[in-house]
Amino acid sequence: MGSYLEAERRDLKRRRRERYVIFSLLLLISSLTYLGTRILDLGLNLPFSSSILVFALINLNVILLLLLLFLTVRNLVKLLFERRKGIMGAKLRTKLVLAFVSLSLLPTVIIFFVSVQFISSSIEYWFNLQIEQSLKNSLQVGQDYYSQVSDQVLSFGNSLSRVITFEGLMLVSKKDELDRFIEEKRKEYRLASVKIFSKKLELRSQTLDKNLDLSPFEDPGADFLREVLEKGTDNRVLQSSPHGELVVGVVPIFSRTESKAVVGVLTLSKFIPGSFVNRLKAVSAGLQEYRQLKMLKKPIKLSHMITLSIVTFLVIFSAIWFGFYLSQGITVPIRELAEGTKRIASGDYNIFIDLEARDEIGTLVYSFNKMAEDLRTSKAQLEKANEELLRSNLELEQRRLYMEIVLANVAAGVISADRDGRILTINRSAEKILELDTSKVLGRNYKEVLPADYVKLIDEILSDKGFFRKGSLRKEIRVAIGNKALTLLVSLNMLRDDKGKNIGFVAVIEDLSEIEKAQRMAAWREVARRIAHEVKNPLTPIQLSAQRLKKRYRGVLDRENGRIFDECTTMIIRQVEELKRLVDEFSNFARMPAANPVPSDIKEIINETVLLYREAHKDINISFSHDQDVPIFNLDREQMKRVMINLLDNAVAAVDGAGEIQIQLSYNQTLQMVRIEVIDNGKGIPAEHRDRLFEPYFSTKKHGTGLGLAIVNTIVTDHNGFIRIFDNKPKGTRVVIELPVRR
Repeated sequence: MGSYLEAERRDLKRRRRERYVIFSLLLLISSLTYLGTRILDLGLNLPFSSSILVFALINLNVILLLLLLFLTVRNLVKLLFERRKGIMGAKLRTKLVLAFVSLSLLPTVIIFFVSVQFISSSIEYWFNLQIEQSLKNSLQVGQDYYSQVSDQVLSFGNSLSRVITFEGLMLVSKKDELDRFIEEKRKEYRLASVKIFSKKLELRSQTLDKNLDLSPFEDPGADFLREVLEKGTDNRVLQSSPHGELVVGVVPIFSRTESKAVVGVLTLSKFIPGSFVNRLKAVSAGLQEYRQLKMLKKPIKLSHMITLSIVTFLVIFSAIWFGFYLSQGITVPIRELAEGTKRIASGDYNIFIDLEARDEIGTLVYSFNKMAEDLRTSKAQLEKANEELLRSNLELEQRRLYMEIVLANVAAGVISADRDGRILTINRSAEKILELDTSKVLGRNYKEVLPADYVKLIDEILSDKGFFRKGSLRKEIRVAIGNKALTLLVSLNMLRDDKGKNIGFVAVIEDLSEIEKAQRMAAWREVARRIAHEVKNPLTPIQLSAQRLKKRYRGVLDRENGRIFDECTTMIIRQVEELKRLVDEFSNFARMPAANPVPSDIKEIINETVLLYREAHKDINISFSHDQDVPIFNLDREQMKRVMINLLDNAVAAVDGAGEIQIQLSYNQTLQMVRIEVIDNGKGIPAEHRDRLFEPYFSTKKHGTGLGLAIVNTIVTDHNGFIRIFDNKPKGTRVVIELPVRR
């Protein structure tokens, strides 16, 4: 707190220095503004150096004003940052500054705009006389006169040219008549000169006003005359001299016989006296000077605007600074209290404000110090209680997190619901087993989100009296989820609070489908082993006895009895062979050897099998396609060949002697997985049988043993692979095997 007070004292000293600087700047700017105004008022009678002085004073004023603006803006920006930081007293200082600025700004702005309007009206009045328009009109009259003279000269020339053409005066024989004609017309039209040139620009005739000195003027150049001859159009030119100007018109003379043929050029000129020319130049110069004088209109107005603006800014800056000065004496004690309050709010109760004051602020400081002392005592007591509470909460949170981790990773599905049936929790295993989406079921009643079969099953369990009496129930159920038939073990337990009140229930769901399938597989293998053992022993004696009887009595019996005897013994031998084949299948299934994977080429295995079936079933189109990058990896060659034989047997049976079978082999390098697809366009597999295809002794074929796909599934599983069966579009079956590549 001591360092804060020290910083506040340094800030007060700095602000005192700033006040002295700003007060001095206000006086200096006011003096320079007054001096510049006085010099500007006398500026018309002072030399050019006075204009330099006025310019220097204005620039000095601007510099000082910018310095004053910088100091003021600096304090305003500092006040803005203090306000944004929430420093106590900043808002009060802002209100005081705004109040003083508002009180001074309104009358100052009104005076400024009234003065600006008055100055603008006065200057507009000074420059609103009819002099400029009169000068413009006079200059326009002179210019119109020049234009009129030029038009008259060309008009006279065209008139003379038509007469000369019509009368044929360009003929050499009529030269005298031509001379008389142009002399007569020169006097009639009061022209200074009339000259006629031939087509070769030779002077044929001329007449001059002897009262005029035309020696300073020259005839139009040959190029100018030649241009008129070539184009056949009139033209004009203005020539100047010290004592006047000459307007010369040049007109083509056309042939009498050929209307467009030019045979000569006629030049006419009219003299404009120097007095008229000088007066017109004087009018033009006067207009130009007036316009230059008018350009000073804005600088004069601007100088007065600058003076008014400086005065306005001085008043506004003075009001702002006075607001800062007045607010400083009020906000410092409040700021110290605010700083102490912030420290208390941040938890620092070791604070004491040492401020001598006998007014209401002193009472406030004493109360603040007493409050800080009481808070220090209370803080020590609260910290002790908080430590104990924090320790308890930490233990509870650790237990909760541990339970969530256990539920998330346990293999069994866990679902809890309140007494109204709203689902509260569901773990990942329950999602997977029941194929549910947690986001769609949490917080909703199980009757709204679960299928009708599930709801009926749960209602049956909940309505069991034994469940409410014991508080728990364990039941094995069979349900169909999607396209799968599952065997689930459901353990339902009622949740009760400390008072024994029912608050809901929790269900633990275990999927026994794979266990049940493994148990069935083991049982069927044991059955197959016993059948193979018990049946195989008597088959050989039966077969040998039938063969011996057939051989012994072949020639003894008559023809009819011999035929019947032969058919019976043959039937016995054939059925014994079939029974041996079935026994071999049972034996192979019962004692399936362990896989012995070695590096093998799966393409070669499939290709060998396909070649055998192509030869045996030529009516069936059997194709084999594969990726070139399928690697050699570890697998049991004989077992994989057995897999392909079983799958092709099923496909051949499905297409019933005529159809198409495709074998596709691909390799996914990213997943390191080989994919085998056996596709046929046969009759397909009914959806209700698909879940039982891999069960032993289940077959959709009339004479099938039901062991083929069971053996295939076992071999693929031993190779850590997967086998799935899908419908083929538009018809048939697609068997997909995926094997991991291990080298």
